Formats: sequence, C-alpha cells, structure tokens
Amino acid sequence: MPHTIQGKTVGNIGFGLMGLTWRPNPATNEQAFAAIREAISLNMTYLNGGEFYGPPSHNSLTLLKAYYEQYPQDRDKILLNIKGCITPSFTVDSSPAGVEESVSRSVEQIGGKGLIDQFEPARKDPKVDIEVTVAALQKEVEKGNIRGISLSEVSAETIRRAVRVAKIESVEVELSLWQTEPLENGVLEACAELGIVVLAYSPLGRGMLTGQIKSHDDIPEGDYRRTLPRFQPEVFEKNMELVKEVQKLAEKKGLTAAQIAINWVLALSRRPGMPVIIPIPGASKPERVRENAVEVELSEEDMREIGTVLKTFEVVGERYNEHGMAMLSDS
Repeated sequence: MPHTIQGKTVGNIGFGLMGLTWRPNPATNEQAFAAIREAISLNMTYLNGGEFYGPPSHNSLTLLKAYYEQYPQDRDKILLNIKGCITPSFTVDSSPAGVEESVSRSVEQIGGKGLIDQFEPARKDPKVDIEVTVAALQKEVEKGNIRGISLSEVSAETIRRAVRVAKIESVEVELSLWQTEPLENGVLEACAELGIVVLAYSPLGRGMLTGQIKSHDDIPEGDYRRTLPRFQPEVFEKNMELVKEVQKLAEKKGLTAAQIAINWVLALSRRPGMPVIIPIPGASKPERVRENAVEVELSEEDMREIGTVLKTFEVVGERYNEHGMAMLSDS
C-alpha cells in the first residue's frame, strides 16, 4: 500500500543512491539514470542520497541535477532525502553554521531551492545539542531551501527532544537481518508513537545478504567494505552462516536472498505498534532494481523461522571501523 509523505506518494520500498557515486568506479550517468528510471517506474520514489556520497563534482545531488535536466517530468515524482553536515575530514558539524553551509552547498549542487524534501545531519553532533541543530534546520525550511527535517542514527531520547522543536519527517537507521538493534533500543517505538517514518538503510547488509559475495576476495579493491570489521577474512565465514540460512528459506519460497531480506523489513512494518518502515536498497543495474522491488507477504511461520535463526546467530564484528563507530555515539 503506497504512503503519502509531505504530499508525495511513495511505495513501500525506496531507493538508495549511495552506490551510484560513492565507490571506486562510479556508474556512468547513463547507467545511473537507467537505475533511477527503473526505480521510479516501480514506484520506488523515496530516494535517499548524501552530499558526501562522492566528491562535490559527482555526488547524489549533482547526479540528480543532471537527471532532472534530462527527465524533468520525474522531478515531482521523487521524495528526496539527503544527508549532510559531514566535513571533508569526515567528522560531524551540525552547528548552526555547519547546517547552513551544508544545506547551502546541497541546494547549489542540486540546482535550486525546494528540491530537497528532507535534509538530515548524517550523525548526531556530540558537540551540539539536538535542539540547536533542529532549530537551525527549521530556519532552512522557513527560507525555502529544504522542505522538511530528518534525523539519522539517533537515539529514542534524541528523537523525543527533537520533535519538541520542529516536525521530524523521518529517521534513518540501519535495519536488516544483519542489524536488528533498532528492534531493541526504543527507536522504532519512539517513531511509531510520534508518527515518524523510518528509513531502513543497508537492508541487504551492504550486499552481504544478497549472497553475491562469497568471500572477502569478492569485494573489489578500494571498496570501503574491505575496511569494515564484519567483512574481514577471519570472520567472513562465520558471518556467511546467516546468509546461508536466508538462502535456504529463499529457495523454499522461490525468491532470492535479497528479496527475503527486504520483505522481512516490510513485514516488521506491518506489525502492531511499529512505524512505517521503508527499506532503501541501492542498485546500479535495472535488473537488480527490479529484483529489489518484489513484494511478498512473509507468513507468521516464515517470520518465526527467521526469528529462530536470528536468535541462534550472532554477527561477528562491529558495523563500522573505529572512526565510524565513534560517530554512532548517540544511537
């Protein structure tokens, strides 16, 4: 069932832009446009990108600017969420000045005011109270630079503090079979209570849950996943155990492992007491976009089977390297 958010209609599954620009060999505009067009045709119109997803000359914003120039008819179909407030040294700056600068750059890169429906600091700035950050973002809404405010990787307490200052449209969290912490830390509960949409990033565990990566050696040189603890050679085989179990269930249902992973997130969203949860898988090829767009209803038996697997399996390794984990201090 589609959702109406900020006056725009979006499907149950969104589309992540990160992999189109932020990788050693980015997709060409022609390849990226084909993937985006396919997503839009399948009602995956809730797009998620970042100011820092690539250099200033080629990131989510500049890609979309070029896309809109070629396909202006698609602009109003897209609900766009953009992350920012990350410095060149990859630290967080969501001070009022940092917010203003990041929003200003983003507006310039995408080609005008009002094209960014939701803007969010990629992480909570430990040096700045969330009330100060949200007030600065609200000023950008009032100036017409952005249409709404979102948050990313924040705690339930931070969400509750933020909504006292301004309307929060969405909260982005990592949620997947490989990362179930939001089910236990109160974030989903807070979003349900406050009517906030949840964007589930990395629903495919950064590609691990697709079953396409069989070993550490399958990760291309220069790919950031080579630095992540969960992908290291010494733990890879252990972490593959979950993938193998997901693949078994997928085979029984005539689906791919990726489709099971995405539809598990959708099944959570349908449960009582849960917020609207929209997974945002990324893909650079139209055929992969089509695979990720398939919606099926997992039965209670399917969910119990998956739950049993999750109870007996523990992912080895942190989500990010040491620097990345330090940036998650609020979540």
